[in-house]
Amino acid sequence: MFTQHFGLKFNPFTKEIDEKHLFGSSDSTELESRLEYMKKTRGFFLLTADAGVGKTTALRRFADMLNPGLYKTVYSAISSLTVMDFYRSLLMGMDAVPAFTKIKMFSQLQQLILASHHDKRITPVFMIDEAQSLSNGVLEDLRMIFNFKMDSENPFILILSGQLALRHRLQLQAHQALKQRFVGNYHMNGLSKDETAQYIASRMKIAGAADSGIFADAAAESIHNQASGSPRLINNLADASLKLAALGGLQRVEAETVFEASRDIDI
Repeated sequence: MFTQHFGLKFNPFTKEIDEKHLFGSSDSTELESRLEYMKKTRGFFLLTADAGVGKTTALRRFADMLNPGLYKTVYSAISSLTVMDFYRSLLMGMDAVPAFTKIKMFSQLQQLILASHHDKRITPVFMIDEAQSLSNGVLEDLRMIFNFKMDSENPFILILSGQLALRHRLQLQAHQALKQRFVGNYHMNGLSKDETAQYIASRMKIAGAADSGIFADAAAESIHNQASGSPRLINNLADASLKLAALGGLQRVEAETVFEASRDIDI
């Protein structure tokens, strides 16, 4: 086991990392600033990034930062839902028993959002992840569901999160009315070369590494280049590199080890 070989308490590149240890990149800092602004303005927010860059992690971090006495988070990542199932998922997320018809669910959902925001002083925060795969019907109904007082009020926050294809879909004429509803947006670019090295070092430190130089500078740079700044791919490649180094009895991960590891996991 490579953790024992390198004197680590646990695998530093597992996705099961405590929220307090999440790496603060320039991406995450800028996104948090924009989402903080959304808490004041409310309404629609668009979040996009390539796969593995950290959209879902960013949403989890934001949800963890919300005061449960002021906000209620409703998260959904099942993008293949029918329109009716989509209504039901939102209502169940609001702890309600869905009605049997679409028109009744529509009214039920709007009443719940208004009552939560105005009566309970709790703003619902809807996070729709993997939204690039939502049907046109769901996208069209989103605009209608979240239209309050003839579009003069936003008693909610709705974050549509997905890959770049989502942004492209919203450019289509059919979705212009929805696109115009967004009051904020951000595209995550992934970690820079310097941030990748800092990220790897921070993960190793959290796991208890006594030696801060287990990953050579050239190895960290190679990981960045092959992973294109994607934290998920960085984790996979760093993990594979540590395993390969331990198997070879090496005390340090060099660029050559990273290259061999990348062939093993087919990056």
